[in-house]
Amino acid sequence: MRVTYTDICRRFTECGIENAGGEARILIEEICGEFSSEKDYLCDQLLFAVEKRCTHYPLQYIIGKWWFCRCEFEVNEDCLIPRPDTEIAVEVAQKLMPQNARFADLCTGSGCIAISLLDLRPDTSAVAVELFPKTLELAKRNAERNNVADRFVGVLGDVLSGNVLGDEIFDVIVSNPPYIRSDVVPTLSKEVGFEPLAALDGGEDGMIFYRRIVEAYLENVSYDGCFIFEIGYDQAEDIKAVADNSSLKCEIIKDFGGNDRIAVLRR
Repeated sequence: MRVTYTDICRRFTECGIENAGGEARILIEEICGEFSSEKDYLCDQLLFAVEKRCTHYPLQYIIGKWWFCRCEFEVNEDCLIPRPDTEIAVEVAQKLMPQNARFADLCTGSGCIAISLLDLRPDTSAVAVELFPKTLELAKRNAERNNVADRFVGVLGDVLSGNVLGDEIFDVIVSNPPYIRSDVVPTLSKEVGFEPLAALDGGEDGMIFYRRIVEAYLENVSYDGCFIFEIGYDQAEDIKAVADNSSLKCEIIKDFGGNDRIAVLRR
């Protein structure tokens, strides 16, 4: 069966895919190695991918990669898909880190934050902590893929169960932890339902990781250093309370849509 770009756009629109045209183009380019809006494509793999996307299975998982900052990342069901708003955490950290900084990335997932920072700042080095072995191996592959593996140390550990950083001091600790309230997770989009639950669920109030990280890792942050967290759009007051509880100052930075998105905590 032959299929055209217009056919795929129509099918995606019928299935409620928001960016039908953009996604159709990406699928054709990635699977067929070329793109034409006029050409008929005879490709079973493309047809299979279109039908899979119509189940709302994420495009990123179908093509097996996604782009974040200026890097390309392997992605699969073992990691959260990198989002544009998370790039703000990278932008903020890049500006705040001193020369020759050493930083930690807790709950690293695909490694997108740590690896993008290492790519942007060749003077830096990182320790990236991840709970799940398969996800950590994915992050290590992404470090290799983006030529920063020599400055990337992956650590398998549970940031909630104790201090996995030992007594090492970092200029910055950055984290995009799970922060969705448990009762909200089931209401998220169909696409998000295919992503790992453990990367989304932040407990009853969505704040369990923030409280634990600040409590357990404050002594791992240099005196002039800081925590940089991605937060939910409605969590600014909650993260300020976490900061106050540890006598820290808290600055909130907004995302591209004007929502609260990044919290910087420092002494």
